[in-house]
Amino acid sequence: MVEAEDLQSLKTIALLGGCKGPIWLSSQSLGSKLGISPQTASRRLIALERQRFIVRSMKPDGQYVVVTREGEQQLRREYADYIRIFNPKRKQYVLTGTVISGLGEGRYYMSIPRYREQFNKHLGFEPFPGTLNIRLDPTSIPVREEIEHIEWFEVPGFTADDRTFGGVKALPCRIRDYECAIVEPSRTHYKTDVIEVIAELELRKALNLNDNDVIEVEISHD
Repeated sequence: MVEAEDLQSLKTIALLGGCKGPIWLSSQSLGSKLGISPQTASRRLIALERQRFIVRSMKPDGQYVVVTREGEQQLRREYADYIRIFNPKRKQYVLTGTVISGLGEGRYYMSIPRYREQFNKHLGFEPFPGTLNIRLDPTSIPVREEIEHIEWFEVPGFTADDRTFGGVKALPCRIRDYECAIVEPSRTHYKTDVIEVIAELELRKALNLNDNDVIEVEISHD
């Protein structure tokens, strides 16, 4: 369990910009921000580094600190707890995984007018003809199973041009600043550890993503 003092220090580093990249940070400056001695601040930094919440590096002008992915996840868990306290009806889910190349099916299906019309109606945007494919971390599989039990909207199957198209269900979500949706076709070749995400624009380009990049998908539900 993370100590409250360590969490406070981690939050302070994040507020100073440590989630965006390495920031210059001395024990004295951190101590000043927290109202503690430089010696105590130094111990906090050592504790955070030991827990892999930050990485420190020394340069000619001093110490630089950056919040790691594990540190960000810890802050997100804390954020989710506050949501449950102050808005108990709203639940926050976070799925973490790595970007993978898809089979090309998403591009085809997202170009079909019937699907596009329904997604526009329910999501408020016409999806880019393609999906972002994400292989979930093992720790996110239970979360993936949990969101199966909340309310998704469904696009029923239909027949067009003598061909039958299966139904698709979708769940609104967010990746960084972009509104998206997880889509799950009734006929899929993917296992449960892979999700497909649609958005109004091509997420790979908008977020400068490549295969194996780590990404987080946030779902809020009342």
